[in-house]
Amino acid sequence: MQLEIARGQFTVILGPSGSGKSTLLNLLGGMDRPSSGSISVGGAGLESFAERELTRYRREQVGFVFQFYNLIPNLTAVENVALAAALVMPRSEAARVAEELLQTVGLGHRLNQFPRHLSGGEMQRVAIARALAKRPALLLCDEPSGALDTKTGTQVLAQLQRTARETQTAVVVVTHDHTLAGAADRLISLRDGQIIENRRNEYPETIGASEVVS
Repeated sequence: MQLEIARGQFTVILGPSGSGKSTLLNLLGGMDRPSSGSISVGGAGLESFAERELTRYRREQVGFVFQFYNLIPNLTAVENVALAAALVMPRSEAARVAEELLQTVGLGHRLNQFPRHLSGGEMQRVAIARALAKRPALLLCDEPSGALDTKTGTQVLAQLQRTARETQTAVVVVTHDHTLAGAADRLISLRDGQIIENRRNEYPETIGASEVVS
């Protein structure tokens, strides 16, 4: 079955453990190679890329948000984000972009805090800002709210949905949480490594419409 993910879409991949969600994410991110078929990004087939080309693709076009943040503990929030930004722009510009992104995710007042002084939701929003620092075309999120309480998880997911709408980034969220189905621009359901549902919502819900990220 053919699967297309467009820029500006908030795509949700649903499925139980072992259904192939993380494998699909790894294929899209260029971390794994398909055993058959093809993956085309901007007209180029990832399966034909050499390792150097895949590394460049991951560095320049893909942002990753993981369940457990993966922040560098001895760097402040703004330093964590600036480090990622510096991969694709001058260091002087990276510092400015990092501050702007943290403002965007509601952490302008936490720029100089170390991860150990941040809540789980704040660390995840730093991770989102860090992923966006490279200005990726594709943002891949593996259970980004899995380690958070319900309210904080809703705020993080709402931020990801806004990111897709406001930056024209293709945001892909892997989750087992079926409550996200109505919020997806595109919903993909997996079972035993097979796509059993692939549909677009004409009128997706706004996540946490009554919540305010602080």
